[in-house]
Amino acid sequence: MSLGRQLLRKKAVEQLLEQSESKAGSLKKSLSAFDLTMLGIGAIVGTGIFVLTGVAAAVHAGPALVLSFVLSGLACVFAALCYAEFASTVPVSGSAYTYSYAAFGELVAWMIGWDLILEYGVAAAAVASGWSGYAQGLLEGFGIKLPVALTSAFDPAKGTIIDLPAILIIFVITLLLMKGTRESARFNAVMVIIKVAVILLFLAVGIGYVKPANWTPFMPFGFSGVATGAATVFFAFIGFDAVSTAAEEVRNPQRNMPIGIIASLLICTVLYIAVSLTLTGIVPYELLNVKNPVAFALNYVHQDWVAGFISLGAIVGITTVLLVMMYGQTRLFFAMSRDGLLPKAFSQVHAKTQVPRKSTLIVGILVAIFSGLLPLNKLAELTNIGTLFAFVLVSIGVVVLRNTNPGLKRAFSVPLVPLVPILAVLFCGYLIYSLPMLTKVGFVVWLIVGAVVYFLYGRRHSLLAKEVSRNR
Repeated sequence: MSLGRQLLRKKAVEQLLEQSESKAGSLKKSLSAFDLTMLGIGAIVGTGIFVLTGVAAAVHAGPALVLSFVLSGLACVFAALCYAEFASTVPVSGSAYTYSYAAFGELVAWMIGWDLILEYGVAAAAVASGWSGYAQGLLEGFGIKLPVALTSAFDPAKGTIIDLPAILIIFVITLLLMKGTRESARFNAVMVIIKVAVILLFLAVGIGYVKPANWTPFMPFGFSGVATGAATVFFAFIGFDAVSTAAEEVRNPQRNMPIGIIASLLICTVLYIAVSLTLTGIVPYELLNVKNPVAFALNYVHQDWVAGFISLGAIVGITTVLLVMMYGQTRLFFAMSRDGLLPKAFSQVHAKTQVPRKSTLIVGILVAIFSGLLPLNKLAELTNIGTLFAFVLVSIGVVVLRNTNPGLKRAFSVPLVPLVPILAVLFCGYLIYSLPMLTKVGFVVWLIVGAVVYFLYGRRHSLLAKEVSRNR
């Protein structure tokens, strides 16, 4: 077989479904549409709404931040419809990696899998660092102050050596994920209800302090500022795609997957628009370049007691993001390992809990190392471009699979194909274009490293390649 044909070999949808339904090494089906919606909200509402809203308003968009959220939301809605079609048609762990295996072939699937490792792993590490900052602030409110050396990643100038709180929260999440998917989903649902209640409290109190004069000028940095703001706050929407990694653990995935993906995204978009309007209405946008803009806005109008609840809500919100990101990472590793592209340890399922415990523990250790020892500011920026790249490929994949496998049973179908997938590609492509050049270069370097890993390991261990060889 020629090298080109090897790299483009595809896995049939029927083969993927048969693999997921095999009793040997299968995952436990325990999630409902409600669980999926809570997972989506848990992954989406967190750092973006509690942290990035301030920076995006002060530096990029001004009061037009609401348009930035609309622009990012549109890109995500079109992509979410494409994800919903794939997730209901191919309810298999692995998200965009699995879909690409069916639509484009092994090399593209590996590259998108490598890309998602960046999205979930780096995002989880960066989120853990953010959680550490909020947690230390809460502890200081009770008079507890950690030694400087244990408060942040290694930085000789600041005297910091390791981010101990970040490492501790990662290991707590790791232990929870190892207990079982159902237990993790219940914990996530409780946390989601708390943080949504906190956001609604902010809106209820804050709306009385809105001054329409603060919305003038509405677009101080022009539309380019709105676009850059959209690319920045796009981080706030990352997460709904993590819902699709749970496909193999869902009861009635054909019905529940589209509900979970679309409902979580729509709920979060409405919350984001309401918060951004209220935030810029309370505080002049120039003052919002702070780490805790939502709490800051309430302090600004002397509602300090509500600000305290907001800080608690931020900690809860960031905890659920961390939970879902690490969950998505373990299921991605599970899918890639089951195909032979990663070592077997990542796809071994525990007999009692029916979760990939070894994979979960390995992911926990890796994320703990990154968040505890490495400053991740620049790496976190790569998360946005990695996710947008995945959205583009999934959207194109819907069109490809409609042409190559038109008779495939689709429980949910994207309307107006190819218009909706094309709009998803255009919106996501524009957001990629709006990102800094350094981020794009870093992403290309990451993909090159991934290609090297594939040719050194994945290509030689691919189970599909061995199967094709046996058949020949």
